[in-house]
Amino acid sequence: MPANLRELRDRKASVSTIKKLTRAMELIAASRIVKAQQRAQAAGPYARELTRAVSAVATFSNVDHPLTTEKENPRRAAVLLITSDRGQAGAYSANVIREGERLNQLLREEEKQIVPYITGRKGIAYYAFRQREIAQSWAGESDNPSFAQAREVADALIEAFLTPTEEGGVDEIHIVFTRFVSMLTQRTDVIRLLPLEVVEGEEAPAADDVLPLYEFEPSAEEVLDGLLPKYVASRIHFCMLQAAASELANRQRAMKSATDNAQDLIEKLTRDLNQARQAQITQEISEIVGGASALADANAGSE
Repeated sequence: MPANLRELRDRKASVSTIKKLTRAMELIAASRIVKAQQRAQAAGPYARELTRAVSAVATFSNVDHPLTTEKENPRRAAVLLITSDRGQAGAYSANVIREGERLNQLLREEEKQIVPYITGRKGIAYYAFRQREIAQSWAGESDNPSFAQAREVADALIEAFLTPTEEGGVDEIHIVFTRFVSMLTQRTDVIRLLPLEVVEGEEAPAADDVLPLYEFEPSAEEVLDGLLPKYVASRIHFCMLQAAASELANRQRAMKSATDNAQDLIEKLTRDLNQARQAQITQEISEIVGGASALADANAGSE
């Protein structure tokens, strides 16, 4: 019984320590998610204005840029997975990897070769454990992505897209990330990054609408050369910011669940400890009473 009491006390102390850690991680994630939401919202206006500028050039000029041109018979597709660097975020990275595997299966059914690009240590570890080749990877900024890293990723993907397929290039690029909808809802999403699909400005204007006039200086080709790399980098950065906010939301929710489970386990251990202590006290009282009764019987017999 004493060994059982000691074991219950040690286990209760261990669970209490774990509860303090998970509670601290929950509070840290809660404090960071507000800043992550603000960064994601702040990137929205820039992305929208850049989209309008790219749409204007693509719609009102007759320029066939390599980044907007569909390739005939695409054979190689790059897939960028945006995962987390750290764990304790529930099924966040697992959902992204699962969606990436689903996309890879669809691309293989189209007889396309997959070229993986990965951000985040979780995705890198998943591919390394299965001994899969990775074209390029980045890590260290999953919960606070910088535009410099997004530009580095964009440059690598653009270079692969502009390289001929025969020399190891790709024909299209997809991104798998987690879109932040609300604190309770984060949705794994897939978008095609390249070749670019400009949606804005494609609808036919009404008969009484006045079409805008655009002048490109120095030329539409040079404007696209300057805008499109920034547009690709801004889209990648926006996806990273959405993923960072989703990661923190998943971590806060997972740590809250872990804290609640630890509290339930502590209450159960406390009840077990009290029952064990009561059983030990009852046994000791029984032994004392039994000893006293035996001593009384012995004294009565001697008399």
